[in-house]
Amino acid sequence: MRKVDLHIHSTASDGTWTPQELVNAAQAAGLGLIAVTDHDSTANVAETMRIAAANGIKCLPGVEVCSTKDGMSFHILGYGIDTANKPLQELLAHNTYLLEKKDDDSVQLLIKQGWPLDFKEFQNYTYDRRRGGWKSLAYLIDKGLCSGVNDFFKRIFTAENDLGFPEFPPISEVIAAIHGAGGSALCAHAASSFHGPGLAQTLVELIEEPFDGFECYHSGHSEEDTQLLLTHCRAEGMLISGGSDCHGSFVPTRHLGKPDVYETDIFLPGLI
Repeated sequence: MRKVDLHIHSTASDGTWTPQELVNAAQAAGLGLIAVTDHDSTANVAETMRIAAANGIKCLPGVEVCSTKDGMSFHILGYGIDTANKPLQELLAHNTYLLEKKDDDSVQLLIKQGWPLDFKEFQNYTYDRRRGGWKSLAYLIDKGLCSGVNDFFKRIFTAENDLGFPEFPPISEVIAAIHGAGGSALCAHAASSFHGPGLAQTLVELIEEPFDGFECYHSGHSEEDTQLLLTHCRAEGMLISGGSDCHGSFVPTRHLGKPDVYETDIFLPGLI
């Protein structure tokens, strides 16, 4: 019975691990089935799959895609995708553009508010991706204006500063792209604080969307929420996945292989 973690980030988005480091960590955690699910990127999927296979670990091709519904951001996990699928890659490139533009716009807005920043300096700024995170966060940290990711979201990237996530493609468009690439689309961390209103309201919001399933087990879910999601998925015959949402050392409260999920806990027919 393999231990499972189907939500892991690498240096292709905001994680700290290279593919080799990710597989090494998976081995140390006793995992037998994993998925690298970077935000709007499949850049490290092929290499991670190759290294994992050489070390006796099954790795699913995956991605975590940003979407927007009624002004709220939702993340959608795509499993079993063809990473060479052109329409999917075009969607991921579009989302990446939106995220990078938001970085630029955020710094420019802070400059207008009087922050001691230089936009040309920011444009030329580079950082080691193995730090995790994203460009504006690393830049503000290096300028001594931000202490870390929690400070970024509590004090800087806020409605008071007129900052928020971009308007990503709608859920239905993202799911269609994942399906078009031969994959299955599952809603990520539906019960986490990321969505704000709580699981009961979130499920009401999502009931009309054509998801194949839900990420029932997640490091940000309570046992009660996990059971509610499991009951919903089993009643509707939907897919069930689970993962840590580990970003390496970037999010120190999330640990690879936690919560404990095994192959018998999930339901992904045709994928594993």
